Amino acid sequence: MTNKSFFQPVSGFVLPRFAGVASFMRLPVVPPDHPRIDDVQVGLVGAPWDGGTTNRPGPRHAPRALRDASTMIRAQNGVTGVRPFEALNCADLGDVTPNPADLADSLRRMEDFYTDIRARGIIPLTGGGDHLCTLPILRALAKDRPLGMVHFDSHTDLFHSYFDGQMYTHGTPFRRAVEEGLLDPKRVCIIGIRGTAYDSEDRDFARAEGIRVIPIEEFHTRTPVDIMEEARGIVGSGPTYVSYDIDFVDPAFAPGTGTPEVGGPNSWQALEVARLLAGVDIVGADLVEVSPPFDQTGGTAYLGASIMFELLCAMVSAPGLKP
Repeated sequence: MTNKSFFQPVSGFVLPRFAGVASFMRLPVVPPDHPRIDDVQVGLVGAPWDGGTTNRPGPRHAPRALRDASTMIRAQNGVTGVRPFEALNCADLGDVTPNPADLADSLRRMEDFYTDIRARGIIPLTGGGDHLCTLPILRALAKDRPLGMVHFDSHTDLFHSYFDGQMYTHGTPFRRAVEEGLLDPKRVCIIGIRGTAYDSEDRDFARAEGIRVIPIEEFHTRTPVDIMEEARGIVGSGPTYVSYDIDFVDPAFAPGTGTPEVGGPNSWQALEVARLLAGVDIVGADLVEVSPPFDQTGGTAYLGASIMFELLCAMVSAPGLKP
């Protein structure tokens, strides 16, 4: 069996989309001990953990919902014509195994999982999980150099701590990442920030470190094309991580999330900004904070899976992909 045939998703013309065991985008499941693991170029991973959540829980259930919703994804991008499954060897690598009773152990487990992925030269595309999941991924991917980052969110996630010194929540991962030297703050662009605030501590930190924050009022005044041109210029040609919180999108289009904020982009804009990442040296990406208990119609999960497909299509042109 050739690489090309093995790594193709199951077509809806062969097996109905409601049938079979759901995997990300109906791709083959290739766990770490699989004989074809070293042929994988992009690995889709589930991170079923929400131990950093401080408001409405539920993202631990998102990987299952995203996999189910992603059975609707077809082979070709309807806008760009990109066919990522022909361009890349993609596979579902399964889930990381968190410890729901121990936050620190979960962070270690996730870092170990992604360290192995990086050692194999695989670019991870993760379906989370809450946003704290991104920190151990960055710890694994940025061991030898800091990364740039394009971050879509309604919150900066740059806070120092929560609840009298709790340093690890879904509101603190990028503060820790900058402090640990995992991110080059001058190559970080955060897009979509809005809503009421406790104070300006996170914005003050961003300003002091040189992080570019694009608030939602600026996003709506400009165009997605203009915004993403600036974002690509900020990260430049260096290795870049993409982190996409589903609450970047207005809750009218993505209600199934823990901390929704009104006034955000619509679903078309949500896809467009991901599509406009083509050409960036993406070394990893995630889609986080889908909360199935608050997603009664499944529309949030389907939008999340569609965003993951756009990120995958953008990865086709990433210069760091192994041959």
